[in-house]
Amino acid sequence: MTDRLHHFDPATNDTADLRRAFGRFATGVTVVTVQTPHGPLGMTANSFSSVSLDPPLVLWSPGKSSKRHDAFAAAPHFAVHVLGADQQPLADHFAANGDGFDLFNWSAGPNGAPTLDGCLTTFHCDTFAVHPAGDHSVILGQVTHGAYNVDLNAPALLFEQSRFGTFSADKRLV
Repeated sequence: MTDRLHHFDPATNDTADLRRAFGRFATGVTVVTVQTPHGPLGMTANSFSSVSLDPPLVLWSPGKSSKRHDAFAAAPHFAVHVLGADQQPLADHFAANGDGFDLFNWSAGPNGAPTLDGCLTTFHCDTFAVHPAGDHSVILGQVTHGAYNVDLNAPALLFEQSRFGTFSADKRLV
């Protein structure tokens, strides 16, 4: 049997292999929003995870090199929007631009963070902690309000190997 693995040393300055390896882990796609003194700000993120049920905590990790990083790290409140399969334009927009909310339907949420319409799930959070983590920050949020689409069959937008897609259930799995 031939070894189909490409081995690499993550300690080198060439991060291409590490990025490629990280990209093999399919994730959901979110847009995180905050209200700033200059107006609403958004950022697409796939570095999102649930952390705890008691207290209800989530985390996400913006890159420190992002021009939007500091606004999110300093925000007392934020909202995380889990995107549906039909919302790739929203993901594309907020990956490239932090503003431009006038292109989408949104309103102020319970904590003041912008709430985007039509998402599968929205978590409104108070910032619980911000931790430095290499070239990113880990932002923990305590969920103070949530909402989800009652159509539990609505597909999520997924990201894997720099591609968007959706999940297709394998009927053979038990």
